[in-house]
Amino acid sequence: MIPVITIEGATASGKSALAIALAESLCTEIISADSRQVYRYLDIGTAKVAKAEQQRAKHHLLDIINPDETYNAGSFAADAEKIITSLHSEGKIPIICGGTGLYIKALLNGLFTLPPLPTKIRYDLKQRLKEEGLTSLYSELLNIDPEFASKISENDTQRILRGLEVFSGTGIPLSEHWRKQKETGKYNAFRILIDMPRPQLYTRINERMEKMLAEGLLQEIENLFTMGYTDHSPGLQCLGYKEFLPYFREEASIEDCAIIAAQHQRNYAKRQVTWYRKYTFDLTIDSSSIILYNIVTKIKEGLKKKNANSSESI
Repeated sequence: MIPVITIEGATASGKSALAIALAESLCTEIISADSRQVYRYLDIGTAKVAKAEQQRAKHHLLDIINPDETYNAGSFAADAEKIITSLHSEGKIPIICGGTGLYIKALLNGLFTLPPLPTKIRYDLKQRLKEEGLTSLYSELLNIDPEFASKISENDTQRILRGLEVFSGTGIPLSEHWRKQKETGKYNAFRILIDMPRPQLYTRINERMEKMLAEGLLQEIENLFTMGYTDHSPGLQCLGYKEFLPYFREEASIEDCAIIAAQHQRNYAKRQVTWYRKYTFDLTIDSSSIILYNIVTKIKEGLKKKNANSSESI
């Protein structure tokens, strides 16, 4: 099986810095597993790695779609698999880095397949969205699939509709479909979790929001409007952008929007932490225990052991 390294953790926990340092040490490349950083022009609000940092280690799956397009876990798994195969042929161990747990789950475990669902289901759900609003549909999702609903934002229109669509079409919650699927066994994954103490993480999130505004987040959003993108563009519905839309509609102050944006980021981090509790990691570290040499040693030993175990089971 192909060896890969994953670096996972909540937003603002320091994943990118570790990934770049490891990529330099192991002479390899990084595959971004971030559902927001796939968008072009969304740099500041997604905390995308700066161009100068990208020069230190090549990054894949950044800036691959426009703000008016959508991307999902299946697309990520397919795209990442091609890159992993290419890197493996060059003798490199890919580093998959990102906090979108569903993307990494799709890559490592594969995606379940569903029979084609009647298009009328999606049409009816969109009509209900217009008439009842997203809050009502999210409440319904909480009732029929609380496990899936708890992992997504109450403002995530695409995933809320998908969860309701799958349940309506199959009678089975989306989380149950995921649970029934079997691992594909394509990769020997050494999984690293950065588990930062909650108070420290929240402080970093608050400080990062202030930094984003100082670096020109509002100008970045204004540039998107200038390019023709709207409030309804999927990119502008991302965390870190949608919270500032009321400011541009003259409905709220920058200060109020910034407070809400930071709160949403903290809420998102809390959901991420809950997600990671379900999984077993080969190495869990906090911000005070990142000693590169020790991590590299554990990765090499861990992958060697995994490879030996998989060989014995054949």
